[in-house]
Amino acid sequence: MANKGGVPPYTARGRVEGENWQAVADALNARMAARRIGQQALATASGLSVATLRQVQHGAHGRRVQNATLSAIARALDWPDDHLIGVLVGKRVSDTPGHATDQEILAGIGRIEQRLDDLSHRLAAVEKLLTAGTTNR
Repeated sequence: MANKGGVPPYTARGRVEGENWQAVADALNARMAARRIGQQALATASGLSVATLRQVQHGAHGRRVQNATLSAIARALDWPDDHLIGVLVGKRVSDTPGHATDQEILAGIGRIEQRLDDLSHRLAAVEKLLTAGTTNR
């Protein structure tokens, strides 16, 4: 059973198959380094203990980490709430809030190309009507 974000919920059994905790650790550590924020400051900002934060930083080695924990860390690092959950389950996510992933950019380009194609067809039809109107005079 998945929650509203399509992410499997955590259970007492712990990890869910297909989760990439090392990717979460890598993303978290890179963001902390880029932001020049230490464990204590991030723990305070996220409302978590340093021990819990350290656990996630080291890939959660067999430990149960809840979605709420990942969301709290993400918020404290100015990421969308579901950013680290997306990293965990292998979704392509942008490292910068407000910036689209490659997939989102390509989808947007596809929509623009389709719209341009539609406009080109409409313009050709208008030109045809105008040309027909001037030759009939």
